[in-house]
Amino acid sequence: MKKLLLTLALAAGAFAAFANDGSEKAPWRQTFDKAAGLRNDTGIAGFLKKAAPAYLTGDFDEADRPAKKPFSANRNGYYDKDCNWVGGYFDDAGAFVKGHEVKVLGGLPYGVGQLIMIPICLVLLYLAIVKGFEPLLLLPIGFGGLLANCPLAGVTAPAMMHDGIISFLASGVPVMQGGIVEPGGFLHYFFKFGIDTGVFPIMIFMGVGAMTDFGPLIASPKSALLGAAAQFGIFFALFGALGLAAIFGDDFFGCNAISAAASIGIIGGADGPTAIWLTSRLAPNLLGAIAVAAYSYMALVPIIQPPIMKALTTKAERAIKMPQLREVKKIEKICFPLIVLLLCAFLLPSAVPLIGAMMLGNLAKEVGPSVSRIADTMSNALINIVTIMLGLSVGSKLACEKFLSGTTLAILALGLCAFCVGTAAGVLMAKLMNVFSSKDNKVNPLIGSAGVSAVPMAARVSNKVSLSENPGNFILMQAMGPNVSGVIGSAVVAGILYTLCR
Repeated sequence: MKKLLLTLALAAGAFAAFANDGSEKAPWRQTFDKAAGLRNDTGIAGFLKKAAPAYLTGDFDEADRPAKKPFSANRNGYYDKDCNWVGGYFDDAGAFVKGHEVKVLGGLPYGVGQLIMIPICLVLLYLAIVKGFEPLLLLPIGFGGLLANCPLAGVTAPAMMHDGIISFLASGVPVMQGGIVEPGGFLHYFFKFGIDTGVFPIMIFMGVGAMTDFGPLIASPKSALLGAAAQFGIFFALFGALGLAAIFGDDFFGCNAISAAASIGIIGGADGPTAIWLTSRLAPNLLGAIAVAAYSYMALVPIIQPPIMKALTTKAERAIKMPQLREVKKIEKICFPLIVLLLCAFLLPSAVPLIGAMMLGNLAKEVGPSVSRIADTMSNALINIVTIMLGLSVGSKLACEKFLSGTTLAILALGLCAFCVGTAAGVLMAKLMNVFSSKDNKVNPLIGSAGVSAVPMAARVSNKVSLSENPGNFILMQAMGPNVSGVIGSAVVAGILYTLCR
């Protein structure tokens, strides 16, 4: 009897599943159709797409647009007073974000551009894992780039609002209220929280301050001149970018030419957090290329700098032995961050966020055991967590339409030139200082190259080149003076550029 009842129940279920009253497809067929449609949602299908997502370009099909009449709108865009279509999307605050033309280098299809970016990101991972070039940063940046170029994954998609009430402002731009927010990808939120607000670079500077010893700079204040000279590369790249804008037009960088030039120029300081902070405010569309250029050249310091140093110095100059630095008192180290912050507050308030964060970290380090837990957190857990999130956020901007362009190639070239010029300027400044120095107080020109902000790698490279000439000539501590002054210098220059361009 039980077997009979079970057979009848199964038969009834099968009959219900296959039944179709003609008004809609049977459930089994709907499920089958959805399964068959999954082939359009695979990565392979994504790499074959010719056009970028419609929310980026605003190029929606007619069926996805509202009725064609002045000031009619839906979640995908609106028609203006002249019935011209303006596509895009409404963000999670209800503000309309206009679509833009998406071009991939060489006119390649969008999917092919994503496919090309995959090996580029793998190269970044190779440099981080195998070559050991800035692995703490290049690894999350490279992996973030992989995530950003995985088609149809949506990890960088913005949050979008729909099904709300749309009204038009006096300017003719629509806004949406009371709609449903469709969550964005997790990298979108990382970027929005940490990069758009500038929080991540500032937190990085806290950690850098907690790990930095300003003793060599305090013991030899004149080394600050070398750090200042190395910032010359920033202005070299700035004027180079302005020259490109003059040749190819103001829209070559996709934003205001002066803002773009300032953001590109800061690459010459070889200070990744500073470059990110300034670019996120002046030219956010260039952030991916600028951040990758800044961190890549930081990682390539051991390769780029030695040939420049040797080309600009003689063997005798590289063998100069510098006197031992004096011992710096604790009270000096405690007062130094406070004095620097107050000077910055009086003279350049726009640089206070970066300088202030660094000096807070350094003060916590120098105060001692009473706040050792704070300093330890800043220099370990905090900076490690933020580095991961910052790297992924920067990597999310390695989308093909942002990276595969002539603009990116120009940025990489200008960044390399700026870094080389900054290195050369530091070395030449040291040689100039020797003209006015006594015989017993000569400066080894190799420490001038440490004026770029790649702490402490640039100082180590200076010391390594010195040891290659004379195994007993250690100049690491002397090189740390211009190295840490370069960090302060690049932050100051960033503040000046931000004040001039905002």
